[in-house]
Amino acid sequence: MADSFGPVTSGAHHGGRGAAPADEREHEPYGEHGPRREPEPIRVLVVDDHALFRRGLEIVLAQEEDIEVVGEAGDGAEAVEKAADLLPDIVLMDVRMPRRGGIEACTSIKEVAPSAKIIMLTISDEEADLYDAIKAGATGYLLKEISTDEVSTAIRAVADGQSQISPSMAAKLLTEFKSMIQRTDEKRLVPAPRLTDRELEVLKLVATGMNNRDIAKELFISENTVKNHVRNILEKLQLHSRMEAVVYAMREKILEIR
Repeated sequence: MADSFGPVTSGAHHGGRGAAPADEREHEPYGEHGPRREPEPIRVLVVDDHALFRRGLEIVLAQEEDIEVVGEAGDGAEAVEKAADLLPDIVLMDVRMPRRGGIEACTSIKEVAPSAKIIMLTISDEEADLYDAIKAGATGYLLKEISTDEVSTAIRAVADGQSQISPSMAAKLLTEFKSMIQRTDEKRLVPAPRLTDRELEVLKLVATGMNNRDIAKELFISENTVKNHVRNILEKLQLHSRMEAVVYAMREKILEIR
């Protein structure tokens, strides 16, 4: 690219000293608003507790013109500090490391460098690590068995807004999604918690706005007994307030107020 033109000075277009010949200037990389700039390289922070592995990655990525390793870290704690200081585009990070693991560091990195995208590069093919990494904010999850070419390809893809997951892990993720959907469907089939006749009586009176003392008089029971019934109702329905219990009961048609 640089073979076709020499140094250009501010007087180049007026034939001043150092001006490039006209036939050379025609081939200069100029755009509508001046010289075209090469795109900025993708800035990568490499995080792994094995120094030799970090060095190997740096050597491999140094061969890519559009990727620049701007720093390295040996654990999750150091990764958070480096991410805050360097603001990388991509954090290439192992899952299991001493002091602080990669998954735990994900959330903190997202806080100090929100624009950084995190790719987990690990030997762990555990489903739990994959799910936790995604929940923590990772955009990619790659196993260390992939080729060096695939690492640079994944970095470019994630920098471009895509997600990258090793095929074997993606299959596990799809299996888990299917299980989650099935569990959700089964949960919908579970009938609403059954309240006793007395609990329903208490709930109906709660819905009319009566307090515990009035409910106790109405049902000829003690106020403490009313409190116990209300507490049992909330526990059964897994709710936090009397009004939530009324709304839930009406929605689930446990209770109909006329």
